[in-house]
Amino acid sequence: MSLERLRELTVAGHPQFAGARFTILADGWDSVALDIDDRYIIKFPRHEVAEQSLRREVLLLSVIAPRVLMPVPVMDLHDIPVAHTIHAKLPGRALDPAAYDKVPESMRAEIGERLGQFYAHLHAINPDLLANAGAGPVQEWLDAETIRHRIAPHLTPALVPWAEEALEKLELLGPDPHGITYGLFDGHGWNMAYDPAQNRFGGIFDFGDSGFGPLHQEFIYSNLIAPDLTARIINSYERHSGRTLDRDRILLLTDMHRLWEIAEEHENPEGMTAMLEAAQAWVSIRPQDWS
Repeated sequence: MSLERLRELTVAGHPQFAGARFTILADGWDSVALDIDDRYIIKFPRHEVAEQSLRREVLLLSVIAPRVLMPVPVMDLHDIPVAHTIHAKLPGRALDPAAYDKVPESMRAEIGERLGQFYAHLHAINPDLLANAGAGPVQEWLDAETIRHRIAPHLTPALVPWAEEALEKLELLGPDPHGITYGLFDGHGWNMAYDPAQNRFGGIFDFGDSGFGPLHQEFIYSNLIAPDLTARIINSYERHSGRTLDRDRILLLTDMHRLWEIAEEHENPEGMTAMLEAAQAWVSIRPQDWS
């Protein structure tokens, strides 16, 4: 999957790109994404499971795109010379915490409004259409006791009280009051396109981890950008959907997501260090009162 090999594969299937500028945009475990002239994105799956996921994403986006106002990729699937997808690049770059810190107040309001509207529209799509397109359940988290056992040897003293309180609350948490819905369940800023030069929000991409899950879980991932953005999304979603969200539940689920990721990396020292740092970062900005 070298850049030169990917260029050869691309030009073999799309000779119009023979003179284009190629850049590896993302080099993941499942797929490699190529940026072509800052105009197109081509994704090559690394293995059979990734290829199946990419094919499913194409079908899901064909259902989603005409039913939401938010720009999302319109992906074409090709099998020559190997399986890959191509779509027009959404304008902008990742909306990470550093980028969000620089977003003007007026644009923060617009981004929160548009994302809340997007989730309302996404959750309103007929679930049978999405199931028929291949949507399945999202990955289920570990139970509280397993998480507690795995993370205990690794937590810093400063994280122990926060973790234990979250785990105790999780054990008492009932089913989601709004049930199960199809959602993105990956709405962090690295799957969003924001153009600071033009001060515009370009859209959302990467629906590979989307599926059916507890509705409140949908709203935890934007906390990886900033709780301020999540609060704006929640307010917008409530207006557009007519649903009332439990903010305390979203905070707890964010806590649990951080703890679950630590538990998942309990045998990987490098990953464990990264997840502990992410947990500490979350605890340092976690709202105390989100009402």
